Amino acid sequence: MNAHFQAIHPVLMSRDVVVSVQFYRDLGFSLLFLDASEAPQYASVARDNVELHIQWAGAEQWAYPTDRPAYRFIVSNVDELYKEFVERGKIDASARHDGPWAAPSNTPWGTREFHLRDPGQNSLQFYRPLSTAKSVG
Repeated sequence: MNAHFQAIHPVLMSRDVVVSVQFYRDLGFSLLFLDASEAPQYASVARDNVELHIQWAGAEQWAYPTDRPAYRFIVSNVDELYKEFVERGKIDASARHDGPWAAPSNTPWGTREFHLRDPGQNSLQFYRPLSTAKSVG
């Protein structure tokens, strides 16, 4: 059998697709597809080789936070990406955050990573294995 996986396109739930698309555009993603110009219910965005899909979901469809999956992104430089997101105004580095990985940190499981939530409350985790991580200090 010669069937090979070529890509994965996670679908992130959103209460407001327009707000979510803008959030990802602010993170440096480009809009690939929007199903309607007014009240869109489905969109896709991309940055480098990563494509994400965003789909409208009503409050009754997923109960935050118990049903929200985490999306993990392997990145080349965790600290530089964090700095970029701070500069883009998507992370307030001076604010007190909940959770140990609100800012880049080394984890007990051998990665350097930071986490944030998008407007749909999807958990985004940006990481690199410590053996190849580029860390500060």
